[in-house]
Amino acid sequence: MAISKKCIAYRSESVTLYQLKPAFQRLLQPLIRGCVHARITPNQLTTLALLLACVAGSLVIWAPLAWLLWVYPLLMLLRMALNALDGMLARQTNQQSSFGALWNELADVLSDLVMVLPWLLRWPEYALPILLFCVGALLVEFAGVLALSVNASRRFDGPFGKSDRALFAALWVMAMALAAPAVLMTASLAIALLLMLMTVYNRLRHAYREAQSTGC
Repeated sequence: MAISKKCIAYRSESVTLYQLKPAFQRLLQPLIRGCVHARITPNQLTTLALLLACVAGSLVIWAPLAWLLWVYPLLMLLRMALNALDGMLARQTNQQSSFGALWNELADVLSDLVMVLPWLLRWPEYALPILLFCVGALLVEFAGVLALSVNASRRFDGPFGKSDRALFAALWVMAMALAAPAVLMTASLAIALLLMLMTVYNRLRHAYREAQSTGC
């Protein structure tokens, strides 16, 4: 569920999957009617997205065969769809709430952790870069929410936002299922961390610029 904006949002200067969200939402629009008919609430969709992330993380730990890891990307795609649907449903049915906004932010952070931390148990040889990836994800989301403290809008700048991380996680697990070279997997995590640090910088910079220019 999207947090309501306190100030006019700035257009991101960096490329991110978040910029494709309007087109993705148009594809999901027919599902909104079904959610309304079934009396499904936005918070239930947010919770379901978190549960799917938990299932994906559990699959990494318990999948006895490597090919079962290919289910992980499908779960990530469903999670991305639910993350878009909850906000759409809230806005279109006037169900936006402070609790929903808080729960959405918390669930997003928890999802990031439960879908990646289990990698430590299956691939302990990548422990350090995996932990750094998790720290980077937390910093990115914190930077986005921190903008609200200076009366700027919640920042979604890239280049490595929530959807980008979910896509990266799906591709990384797929590569591991295909037994990709260790040097490639380590390098990809290092690049992801660098992109997340860039994202933190962009979000803080744009939040500061917005707060200064709008005088909110």
